[in-house]
Amino acid sequence: MNEPMSKDPAMHAPEDAEVRAAVAAGIRRLTDWAAGFRLAGRDGADPLAPFPPGIPFRAARVIGDNLAAALAASPEPEVGRVHCQLALRGGAAECTLLSDPPSRTDRFSAALGNGIAGSWCELDEGYRLAPCHAGLYTLPALWAEAEAGGLTVAEVLACAVLAYEVTGRFARCWIFPQMTLHPHPQTAAIGGAIATTLARRSDEALTHQAVTAAATLVTVGGYEHALHGALVRNVWAAIGTANGMRAADWAECGLGGLPDGAYDVFTTLLGQAADPAALADGLGETWAIASGYHKVHACCQSTHSAVEATQAAMASLPPGRTHADVESVLLETHRPQMSNPRPGTTLAARFSFEHVLATVQVHGHAGADAFAAATLDDPAIVRLRERIRLEPYAPVRPRPLDRPARVTLTLSDGTRVTGECLSARGGPDRPFDDAQIRAKAQGITGTRHPGFVSAVEALERLEPATLAQPWSAWMSAALAR
Repeated sequence: MNEPMSKDPAMHAPEDAEVRAAVAAGIRRLTDWAAGFRLAGRDGADPLAPFPPGIPFRAARVIGDNLAAALAASPEPEVGRVHCQLALRGGAAECTLLSDPPSRTDRFSAALGNGIAGSWCELDEGYRLAPCHAGLYTLPALWAEAEAGGLTVAEVLACAVLAYEVTGRFARCWIFPQMTLHPHPQTAAIGGAIATTLARRSDEALTHQAVTAAATLVTVGGYEHALHGALVRNVWAAIGTANGMRAADWAECGLGGLPDGAYDVFTTLLGQAADPAALADGLGETWAIASGYHKVHACCQSTHSAVEATQAAMASLPPGRTHADVESVLLETHRPQMSNPRPGTTLAARFSFEHVLATVQVHGHAGADAFAAATLDDPAIVRLRERIRLEPYAPVRPRPLDRPARVTLTLSDGTRVTGECLSARGGPDRPFDDAQIRAKAQGITGTRHPGFVSAVEALERLEPATLAQPWSAWMSAALAR
């Protein structure tokens, strides 16, 4: 396959050319490493043997968590209409679409529909070292390709680890600190491309071509869409993943990208300085999938410390007092700009600190029910939303204490109670235990897919019989009704 030539370094300032070259070299090293790692597992070798202990388990947990998050959205009316549309217009019935009930369609339609569902309820797993949901960007493509290509469960776990690594490293190379560009359209095409090439056992050259091409297929979606509840935000990750899958297809036809094309996109055009070291330093020594977080609150992860602080404050109320006695609320937060006291959609509510605090006071939790459509006009929640004031939290400390919250409730008689959370549960520093993760999955899937939790438990135990199964057989068991 002919390799496209990079642009003449003389076109750029010396320091620009140096970073540009380092980025191109880092991407080449990263994609070669991932493809070579995957290719080494052929010919009957155990695809999980090269990974350190605990890493395949992390992949199993991320898969189960993201699958549950997608299933949580299948009853949502908009998601149901999208799934129906995709099923009606789709092609060969080769993959599972996580509709209600599950159906079959072509791999691209399945990845698109499952990616939209996975994003919908804000319950998917995320990456803690950069704004990135690497599982959401990679798994819908991987699940589809695994069914269509006949991969085993063990192969899917191996591909999940490697795809997460590549995607997370791209996100760390270009961190947009102001969060004006939403991470979903920024990185999802990279995730879709690497997941697809790994599932297909593409060689190093083709993998590099697909990923460099995918870097030019990013879309630019502003974070304001989430804050104001524009539901198109919920398709960004899925569109990116599908674009990445197509990039893998086109690479097989000779259509690739420039070695330094990602630098042009993210630095030259979008203006974010690159950190080339993030791309390849420590490959095989540290693992991105070990730095993920899980969510039991159905809202933006940046609000989770505020959820816990509100719960702590409510627990400190004098006996007999309830949310009806709250006169005003002060939230000190790392992101006071996430303010929307009158969210018009359930998506806006999930990104509104006012709604998050109000619904937690009324319901006692921030699960999916706390963000149902009926909560938008609930008089008790509306009253509280209007009484919440946001101020910056100071000082904000380094990660993992970089998303803190302090909530002060003032009651009608002047009594004040305060709750504080420096780092929300779910990340590597404060992980949920197995029972909490299982309870989340059971609550989402128990009535519609009674075997889901036991199938995920077998996956997490890495049982040899489970690992040897075709991925399609495991999916069928997990989704049985």
